[in-house]
Amino acid sequence: MSGFNYDNCVRNRILTEKHGMTAPIATKTGTTIVGLIYKDGVVLGADTRATGGNIVADKNCEKIHYIAPNIYCCGAGTAADTENTTELISSQLTLHRLGTGRQSRVITACTLLHNMLFRYRGHVSAALVLGGVDLTGPQLFTIYPHGSTDKLPYVTMGSGSLAAMSIFESEYKEDMDKETAIALVEKAVSAGVHNDLGSGSNIDIRVITRDKTEGYRNKWKPEPLHRAKIYSFRPGTTAVQKTEITPLASRKDIFIEEEKPGSEQMDV
Repeated sequence: MSGFNYDNCVRNRILTEKHGMTAPIATKTGTTIVGLIYKDGVVLGADTRATGGNIVADKNCEKIHYIAPNIYCCGAGTAADTENTTELISSQLTLHRLGTGRQSRVITACTLLHNMLFRYRGHVSAALVLGGVDLTGPQLFTIYPHGSTDKLPYVTMGSGSLAAMSIFESEYKEDMDKETAIALVEKAVSAGVHNDLGSGSNIDIRVITRDKTEGYRNKWKPEPLHRAKIYSFRPGTTAVQKTEITPLASRKDIFIEEEKPGSEQMDV
């Protein structure tokens, strides 16, 4: 039978309303991913921090995923969802290239991704920035977990997207050269790293042109953490003004009198 099945929605409502069970709360995720179109191609950027609630699970994970030789995708959301979603679409595009003998188009990858995400109604937590260069030129898309898409010259997604977008809005220009575009992407992701607790660690960058792609792993790293100096003081540096000893336990003897059978004498 085709179509959607919402039996679990009825089950969950009964469990919460009649049996007092509490529905699980989604874990907050954090990421800053960005992309922009410049004169010769597309530049993608992402931080490398993976979090699980308030815990930093991985300080140097990869968030820029391979889709095709001319297409890459940044992922925000649940790490397992972004990795497996991009791998699935990448394998489908590989079969498509083998069957047609043609280069994959960015709009084809976008269509496959948003169709898959829409099918699951947002339960696959994958917010994506898709970029590439094909026969129509540089292309840049955002794909939301519910399946909606945008096509823009510069985009940001993730919990640090507002800080990154403020950089793009104020400094983006059309027909930028490669060095300027890389520097702007690095600055945008850095704004997310410094202003969002869910983003951090290093910055990865991927440059896609018509002829090749270039990856910059850990293009930017934070300054090493200089901890406070550990001081050691010699005994006697601080004068002892008063000493008081409080016993933690006291001893008390208990005597039990026992009477012997057939005798009036008492033993103690």
